Amino acid sequence: MGLLDGKTALVFGVANKRSIAWGIAQAFHAHGARLGLSYAGPALERRVRPLAEGLGIDFVEPCDVTQDDQIEAVAAKAKAHFGQVDILVHSIAFADREDLARPYYQTSRRGFLLAMEVSAYSLVALARAFKPLMPPGGAIVTLTYYGGEKVAPGYNVMGVAKAALESSVRYLAYDFGPDGIRVNAISAGPIRTLAAAGVSGFKTMYKMFPLLAPLKQPITQEDVGHAAVFLASDMAAKITGQVLFVDSGMNIMAFPDKDTLTREFGAG
Repeated sequence: MGLLDGKTALVFGVANKRSIAWGIAQAFHAHGARLGLSYAGPALERRVRPLAEGLGIDFVEPCDVTQDDQIEAVAAKAKAHFGQVDILVHSIAFADREDLARPYYQTSRRGFLLAMEVSAYSLVALARAFKPLMPPGGAIVTLTYYGGEKVAPGYNVMGVAKAALESSVRYLAYDFGPDGIRVNAISAGPIRTLAAAGVSGFKTMYKMFPLLAPLKQPITQEDVGHAAVFLASDMAAKITGQVLFVDSGMNIMAFPDKDTLTREFGAG
């Protein structure tokens, strides 16, 4: 038996086979969930639909999360198709590439508002639209990164947006708690995704990560998918408002150990 048998999950943010959202969808499928997928727009349809067909998913809808009417339309279609949605996954983030390439203080007003709207407010908008479809025991899971708590050079305005996202998780957990709906986040280590490609210095970060993290292992889509299954399942029935780190322990480190510094940088 799967941990999600009998549950319906709608995953927002699938872009291609390397998406964290796709890793979560695969893990949900393996644990028995009935699935629906949503993607950002027409340009991604040719990548997403074949993935959905491979798992027998027949609910695949575009949604621009900056448009409330599109969110409401997807919610209405989900109600008609599924009846209810037990699990909502928000794996959505965006910032202008130029705002990630320059110092944070040079972030444009338009770029700041865009990053906040797409990366943080979209969780609020989706939660509001899907709340009527979610029964007690429902779960909302979003994706964040440690750059929302500490400075990650090159992450810039996305770090500020993730801080807002994590705060939103706590406030939504409070709002939805009386209805028995849990809201949590997963903070994943660096994974090669379409979104990560826009972060300045990501390749170096990705290369150095397994050298610096306590477990000395990179993070995969599968790792995040397994964590999402847990948070969405009844095994996490009393967990809400939390950020679960899936980062090989990197978040506990204040500074690289001496052996790593010596080996990698020649420091004594």
